[in-house]
Amino acid sequence: MLDMTSAKQAIKDRLKLKKSPSNMPVDYEVLIIGAGLAGVGMACRLQQRQHKSRFGRKSANKAKRNHPYKKKTAQQFVILEKRTDLGGTWDLFTYPGVRSDSDALTFGYGFRPWLDYRMLAKGADIKRYIADTAREFGVTEHIRYQHEVQQLSWSRTTQRWTAIVKNHSSGEVFALTANFVVGATGYYDYEQGYRPYFEKEETFLGQIVHPQHWQNVHYHDKKVVIIGSGATAMTLLPALVSEDSEQCARHVTLLQRTPTYVASVPGDDYAIDWLSGKFSPLSKEQAYTVLRVRNVLMQQSLYRAAIFAPKAMKAILKHGVKKELKGSNVDVGHFSPDYNPWDERLCAVPDSDLFHALHHERADIVTDQIDHFTQTGIKLKSGKHLEADIIVTATGLKIQMLGGASVYIDGQAVDIGNRMTYKATMIEGIPNMVALFGYTNASWTLKIDLACQYVIRLLDYMHKHHYQVAIPQARTDHSEAYIQEDTVMGALSAGYVKRAVDELPKQGDRYPWYVTNNYLSDRVMLKYRQIKDEWLQFSR
Repeated sequence: MLDMTSAKQAIKDRLKLKKSPSNMPVDYEVLIIGAGLAGVGMACRLQQRQHKSRFGRKSANKAKRNHPYKKKTAQQFVILEKRTDLGGTWDLFTYPGVRSDSDALTFGYGFRPWLDYRMLAKGADIKRYIADTAREFGVTEHIRYQHEVQQLSWSRTTQRWTAIVKNHSSGEVFALTANFVVGATGYYDYEQGYRPYFEKEETFLGQIVHPQHWQNVHYHDKKVVIIGSGATAMTLLPALVSEDSEQCARHVTLLQRTPTYVASVPGDDYAIDWLSGKFSPLSKEQAYTVLRVRNVLMQQSLYRAAIFAPKAMKAILKHGVKKELKGSNVDVGHFSPDYNPWDERLCAVPDSDLFHALHHERADIVTDQIDHFTQTGIKLKSGKHLEADIIVTATGLKIQMLGGASVYIDGQAVDIGNRMTYKATMIEGIPNMVALFGYTNASWTLKIDLACQYVIRLLDYMHKHHYQVAIPQARTDHSEAYIQEDTVMGALSAGYVKRAVDELPKQGDRYPWYVTNNYLSDRVMLKYRQIKDEWLQFSR
């Protein structure tokens, strides 16, 4: 939490350095918060335009002539990362089997092809890909680790952001300034996941661990119960019973409160190799582009089919599960929810690994309610008792905006949960700020990369027309947009979204204030439509 005394002192110390802060160059043109997939992607896009000054202030030479006390000009950008390494999600989560649940061809950056054949990439491989990309584009030297942005304050007088930053390695709290802020922290709290209290859990004699804090858990020859029904739980079960790993649990039970849609997808895709083979005119990079388009169209088609023909999609998914479970004693009902596909995110498993695990005696799945914990496991509402040495609470995430940084405009606190999202990038009434959100129905990176390209277009437009400020406003002389209940995460009804309805920015009732979750229409909106419209106001 921000120490207000330290924050005030940091600002005072900064103002003492200069006589006229409104005329001083900022420290950075762009401040990026977070060095994960989104933050590194944004920095790479900035590096591709590194020779342009983004904002229309006076040149460095003129500034020095007119104001002799000016010692420096703004650096292009900096990335402030609270953790000790880059990677974001893929640095945080280290539980067995951690992987992407989106295909690598669309999960990778559009400007740096992912050429590996493994489609649902492992967490370590994703982190390595992010690190390699950062090095290749010269981003690594711009990252400041263990630097937490605790507060962001916009001043209409100086037309800049002042960030209060804590250096966790030294304990120092200081202020820095920037023209533009890009929030690339994702949407959840890295410090703690969602962890409900279970009746009498303190009586359990074994170990309770949340996947977000998985560190050196010894589960070999242990009885494990996983509480959860999302992608993490579905990933953990086959990983914990794998006999090819260094550890192998004696038995694992996946305990879910309600059924979940699960579909198997191919774990490997060698199409790049044969499409760019000896007799093909395509290079690997060109083959990557073709296959990326293929996968995008497939994703969008399946999502639209689920929305417009939910009964048919239900039948297809159920048929697939029946086929996977044939010959086992597992009830298909565990994978037959009451809700429609994509009301909650559908879980994809590579090469049927979850279903293969359930065919063996080491793994089981139970759909039931927890009554209370016991000394040796979990007592269910049905009366059944699940024995456990380790209980894994894969109960979800805790939503957090901007890495927990508070936002102020001219000293007034801003409640982001009461603001609308503009083009699912900027936030109503907040100047010179973008909060990057990916897709919930496709690869996260697809939307992130579009949003990063939009930021570049926006900054170039401001530079070209000498604008200092861009601010989306919901009211114009001719019309007004009205806030709706759905958040920037769309109509997704997952528990972690419902719990955070007051924290996430909302959608509006008209374009460009609603979220389409459609890559093709977003591509047109963010890459090709004019930057200036009636809602986005500019000033010098």
